[in-house]
Amino acid sequence: MSKPSDNPADPFKKALAEATRALANQPELTVGFSVDPPGLSNEAMRLPQVTRRMTRDEVMLARGTADAYALRLRYHDDALHRRYAPPGDVAAALFESMETARCEAMGARVMPGTAGNIDAKIAEEARRYGYAEITDQTRAPMAQAAGYLLRHLATGRPLPKGAGNVMELWRGFLEQNAGPTFAALRDSLDDQRAFARAARQVIEELGYGDQLGEDPDQISDEDEDEPEAATEEDQRDEESSEGDSPEQADEDTSSEQNTSDQAGDPEQMRAATDALDEGEVEDEVQAEQAEPPEEAPPPPISEADPGYRVFQTAFDEEIAAEDLADTVELERLRAYLDQQLDPLKGAVSRLANRLQRRLQAQQNRAWEFDLEEGTLDAGRLARVVANPMTPLSFKRERDTEFRDTVVTLLLDNSGSMRGRPISIAAISADVLARTLERCQVKVEILGFTTRAWKGGQSREQWLAAQRPPLPGRLNDLRHIVYKSAEAPWRRARANLGLMMKEGLLKENIDGEALEWAYRRLTARPEARRVLMVISDGAPVDDSTLSVNPANYLEKHLRDVIAMIERRRAVELIAIGIGHDVTRYYSRAVTITDVEQLAGAMTEQLAALFDNDPGRLAREGRRARR
Repeated sequence: MSKPSDNPADPFKKALAEATRALANQPELTVGFSVDPPGLSNEAMRLPQVTRRMTRDEVMLARGTADAYALRLRYHDDALHRRYAPPGDVAAALFESMETARCEAMGARVMPGTAGNIDAKIAEEARRYGYAEITDQTRAPMAQAAGYLLRHLATGRPLPKGAGNVMELWRGFLEQNAGPTFAALRDSLDDQRAFARAARQVIEELGYGDQLGEDPDQISDEDEDEPEAATEEDQRDEESSEGDSPEQADEDTSSEQNTSDQAGDPEQMRAATDALDEGEVEDEVQAEQAEPPEEAPPPPISEADPGYRVFQTAFDEEIAAEDLADTVELERLRAYLDQQLDPLKGAVSRLANRLQRRLQAQQNRAWEFDLEEGTLDAGRLARVVANPMTPLSFKRERDTEFRDTVVTLLLDNSGSMRGRPISIAAISADVLARTLERCQVKVEILGFTTRAWKGGQSREQWLAAQRPPLPGRLNDLRHIVYKSAEAPWRRARANLGLMMKEGLLKENIDGEALEWAYRRLTARPEARRVLMVISDGAPVDDSTLSVNPANYLEKHLRDVIAMIERRRAVELIAIGIGHDVTRYYSRAVTITDVEQLAGAMTEQLAALFDNDPGRLAREGRRARR
């Protein structure tokens, strides 16, 4: 008999899992809870973690995610969806968003209790992506707005604040161009085929007809003709076989027996084997005489995991911050950053001064012991007392040269960092760069995000290639160099304002970004290399995770971290903002409030430069408190 769990959340999780299976009408469905991003397949569902505290937000998010996924399984035909899904990127996003809204609206009509739960899920997504702060229509995702509008029209329910803001920004455009067709969508929720046809018409009316591809109804009609013809031929074959005389049937049977006897004859088998062996020898000789291939196979994408795949790298970019905005805009964004964080700069500067004093103390002070002259070493007088024949020991202070060091700050530029987190990360990196530069420690500041939401040109090519399975990473990377190690701080100061640019922050693929920063560091000549990662969550890219295993990006991140920590060419530390990164990094700290970021960055660097391994753990516990 198993021991009952003492976790108060376990009964809730069990009840939610059973309710989800019933709602999805899949009794064998596996339902799990994890801090990893939620995910869904035909056999398994991963829901957001519910801690022992069981806060209302946690419970509502788990219930809303479970209901949304269960309704998708209950009302969605994946084969039919694939047939009508358009190949173009924008069109595919619109089609997917409207289908999601259809399933959720169906559930709200039949089971009104699911509507409130899904509202909580939508509210959390809107908060994570900062939808409430968007004021420019071009910054709001049109696909999401179309789904929100359809859900609103179908259920009559008001949307959560952020989602409602996105819907209203696009509502005039959507209703002006496709208003009657949206009404047709609302009236065909229970017929997925009719709904898919109407959704394609909406996409055409919105101006994306060129991304629809061929008409699936015409293709399916042509395909249906061929099986009918084949069936007629099969029927004729059956009729002819039924009309064969008994003598013909005996001849066929004897023919099959003769073939079988020949195949089983030892002499014939031996002759066939000898012929096969000779052919293989000739093939081997030809292969040996053949010229070697001119080009070696391409190197793996990732040193940490040779099996890590990327569908297309042609659209990835490593770009300097000044190339993403002109000088005037960078100065304006920098002024905005300074204005937003003026009250915090004093506290950050005081922490940076403390770090500077520690570094300068290490640079300027060291002692030589067991000298014949100098300052009497009082700590060693006990030896003289114990044995008067022991000579006195002297010491002398001397200047030391600080070990040549470079520090890389790798900042998560994902959409969930929007607002105060990215502002504090930018100003903290700025002040630390100034401080370390005064101590002759070189600093580079890097950022990582993607060029598009939910894919990009890579996804468009994947769709054009008929969606090959397991394509690997399916988005276009954007790796940003805010400050190179060689650039002085005064020249890079304005670049950090780029993080305030609307629309810059998108998805985060941490593993490849970490490996990129690691390669840059290991190519440098400094004797000591330090890499600090600041992130607020696990790697997330909807386009990649929708067509690969749910842990695809997380596994790669773990592999990269393991490689860096195993090689020990770089000292790796991490700070998680509201997200437990200690399960990824062995030297890490998690802060619960973004206001702690400046102090955590300073103390973590100070702990490294103190060369005290125990200090890092102590400072991590202090930051968590």
